[in-house]
Amino acid sequence: MAFIPGHPFLLKNVLVQNVLFACLILFPALAIQSGGTSRHCVEDSTMGNCLNASSPSSVVDSSVKMSIASMLIDNAFKLPSSLPHWPPGGGFAKGIIDLGGLQVAQVSSFTKVWSTGEGGPGDSGASFFEPSLIPEGFFMLGSYAQPNNMPLYGWVLVGKDVTGNATGGSLKKPTDYDLVWSLESNAETDQDSPVYIWLPKPTDGYEAVGYVVTATPQKPSVDRIRCVRSDFTNVSESHDWIWGADDFNVYGSRPQDRGIQASGVAIGSFVAQTNPNSSVVLPCLKNNANKNFSAMPSSTQIGALMKAYGPVFYFHPNEVFLPSSVTWFFQNGALLYTKGNQTGPVAVEPRGSNLPQGGSNDGAYWLDLPASDADKLRVKKGNLENASAYVHVKPMFGGTFTDMAVWLFYPFNGAAKAKIEFVTLSLGKIGEHVCDWEHVTLRISNFDGELKSVYFSEHSKGEWVSASQLEYQNGTNKPVVYSSLHGHAAYPSTGQSLQGIGEIGIKNDTAKGGMSMDTGLKFSVVSAEYLGKEIVEPPWLNYAREWGPKISYDIGKELKKIARFMPGKMKSGLEKVVKDLPSEILGEEGPTGPKWKDNWSGDERS
Repeated sequence: MAFIPGHPFLLKNVLVQNVLFACLILFPALAIQSGGTSRHCVEDSTMGNCLNASSPSSVVDSSVKMSIASMLIDNAFKLPSSLPHWPPGGGFAKGIIDLGGLQVAQVSSFTKVWSTGEGGPGDSGASFFEPSLIPEGFFMLGSYAQPNNMPLYGWVLVGKDVTGNATGGSLKKPTDYDLVWSLESNAETDQDSPVYIWLPKPTDGYEAVGYVVTATPQKPSVDRIRCVRSDFTNVSESHDWIWGADDFNVYGSRPQDRGIQASGVAIGSFVAQTNPNSSVVLPCLKNNANKNFSAMPSSTQIGALMKAYGPVFYFHPNEVFLPSSVTWFFQNGALLYTKGNQTGPVAVEPRGSNLPQGGSNDGAYWLDLPASDADKLRVKKGNLENASAYVHVKPMFGGTFTDMAVWLFYPFNGAAKAKIEFVTLSLGKIGEHVCDWEHVTLRISNFDGELKSVYFSEHSKGEWVSASQLEYQNGTNKPVVYSSLHGHAAYPSTGQSLQGIGEIGIKNDTAKGGMSMDTGLKFSVVSAEYLGKEIVEPPWLNYAREWGPKISYDIGKELKKIARFMPGKMKSGLEKVVKDLPSEILGEEGPTGPKWKDNWSGDERS
């Protein structure tokens, strides 16, 4: 069953939607039992999915009429294909990670506690869950919540004390609970029961990192959950609104400090805010294992991950500026210029061995296209047959996840186009620049090697998209990426994205043309710092200066050429949009390489 990418689970036609609706009513367990190997399960007696008779909170009043949107979450998303058997070695995909005295495991099976069909993203409601099928000796740390407008594809961590300290271990029962929020059911609300959200009260030296959710007003047992010793916690922040009612809102949570050296570990649970101005967020976990990245993939496992998940890029049918390998660019006449000696550029060696290494972007050097016009035109077009993806592998969330940034290199970035209400205009030279680096990032769980989300870089920022919302290539687990026309920004779906104000902005058009690139077949791992000297970085990666010359055109003059026939309101709107765009879109100067972007050592901007 195919879903339209970028429009969560909007089916391709009404007939198919009606058929799916009927199937979900008659055979609700089918979506759980078919598909790949993701171990997500909803224990819900009314839906027939993994019935847990011992959990009365999972029983939903069958008289409540659930909408299509709310039914989506009652069916677990599975990757299109089964996970492969990862090559053996190290702690990757072993199911349990030791944080230095606190073992954690990732649980994706849940018992539904409460659901509402109103509020939240798309006014589709949200559902709240407790983890189930918890491994022997492990304990719940927090509950899970998700909007109803997508199938269930969440996880939470559960913990086990392995400090050997009987009185001051890494986990301890709470002493009591505080009722954070409750909502009684009535005829005017679309909910399946009352709901009560409880915050554990920890003993001194411990922290609550999650909530307990019940459908009854009785306080839960203190055996239900565990609090975490303070030195195993770190500062977190809220993100991604899940649901809200009046002054009560539920958000996802993630470590505040994220990157290669950061030790914060995401729990996967939610945070509740009863005051819209409150900045108080429950802490996340912390990896105390002294930068022990034993759960990160080996070089052999990295290759297997790229083979399984390497994105397939589709280029617009009208694209003329395609990617190439860096070596092809150098071998076909790329020149290195030195400030003060612009008349004496030198040819760049195939691996970039004669490029200045390290330093900073001080304007002392820059790269440019070949000297002759004919060679310029040829190199601008790139060479798709020769193109390669360049992969940077780094730990995320304290080494419990792996981020694989997949970079493509383009010798040239074409001119931008603007949409002015119903009119599309070329912006002349605005947007053109020599060389373009674009990327997507795969976020993979180190507990089992499963793809969890993909980051699509879209010029100066981008967006994380859950694995459940992606388009995949022909039944594989390879995400599909659409490269925008001329600008090469990455998008999860075809269509038009507009950067601007209202109906005025810069167009980013994507379409599924005949040209594509499977990065799982054509890639090179250029950096994985945690592996030490095992991965040798190519010299061009450590070139800190610009990959193109500064452009000398006057943006004001270019705008006047374009806007001279426009009404005043449209003209001023276009001028504002263009002037607010970042330099990499304006094309005023060439970009720096991947290693000099903020996301190289940190998290992605979204």
